[in-house]
Amino acid sequence: MDPFAVSHFSNDALLHNLKMLVAHDCRTTAVLLTRIAEVEERKLFLPAGYASMHDYCIHELNFSGDVAYKRVHAARVARKHAAVLVAVADGRLHLRAVLMLERHLTTGNAAELVAAAAHKTRFELRLVLAERFPQPDVPESLQPLELPPWLPPSVAPPAAETPNVLDPDPIMFILPKHAAVSPPPSVELPAPAPVAAPAPRARMTPLSPGRFELRLTIDDETQDLLQRARAFMNNPAPVGEIAPVLKSALRLFVAHHERRKYAATSRPRPQAQGTASNPRHIPASVKRAVRERDGDRCAFVSDGGQRCSERARLQFDHIEPVARGGASTVENLRLVCRAHNQYAAEREFGAEFMEQKRTDARLAVYNS
Repeated sequence: MDPFAVSHFSNDALLHNLKMLVAHDCRTTAVLLTRIAEVEERKLFLPAGYASMHDYCIHELNFSGDVAYKRVHAARVARKHAAVLVAVADGRLHLRAVLMLERHLTTGNAAELVAAAAHKTRFELRLVLAERFPQPDVPESLQPLELPPWLPPSVAPPAAETPNVLDPDPIMFILPKHAAVSPPPSVELPAPAPVAAPAPRARMTPLSPGRFELRLTIDDETQDLLQRARAFMNNPAPVGEIAPVLKSALRLFVAHHERRKYAATSRPRPQAQGTASNPRHIPASVKRAVRERDGDRCAFVSDGGQRCSERARLQFDHIEPVARGGASTVENLRLVCRAHNQYAAEREFGAEFMEQKRTDARLAVYNS
């Protein structure tokens, strides 16, 4: 039988086979780590003509540089700590988690730390490490970015000395999307310099329980809004403190959207009597009750009891569809993510029918 053929599998058989292959892959990876560690220990890469195990993995085993780095370092960790090897073998730890644990593992804490890291995503594992190995807060900083010399004056920073952090007048510059990405032909450029790595994307890293480091790049409009927001605060944050301004702005943003989507309010009005003419209309009191019950999280639960963890782009879903007489009641409504909302509709009405409905909706928007 062709091992790559999949059409003969039923849905249940396909999922079962996939899980079996993943389990086999985990065990194979763990065995592979033991072989890499032993080859490195015996320095067998040297007679093979390589200066390091990393080079051997790239040029002899045809690993990519990233894969070679992960496996070589994970092999070293697994050789020191048997608990890591067992966790990789049974699928509780992926290789990135092993690398994140590497500098924190000791003979005394290996078993406990591996258990705490089991089945964690990278962000969840950062939370675990931040709780056990807290780091100090990072100082806030806001610095202008250097731009190429050929940019027009409208996007180039003013000729002035570097401003102080969060001084009332500084601006952090980024290249606008519409700006030219190459110099005019008339500009004579110096010899090309080494290409720098792209600027890191925004990220949030746990530092200690309840403390996070946030790094991002902002444009001049955002910088201006930040300064204006500081001016509107009852007790303006001292120059250089961004966090209080950001927190206040996010509170207003979240409150606005909670009112709009969930009818959230601390002073609800009495519910008007009568039935709305539109069967899809959801009363505000029902929205609030459904949201409180489902906890701002997709309420879809698999047959095996796994609840979806998605919290973004949630939608109100009628369990018994409106087209089949379902009412907009607390009992007949749930919050689900967009993907599970479409999945439920396809199970109820069929995938072809729902695809046609989506096509019709797109055409209606296009023709309007």
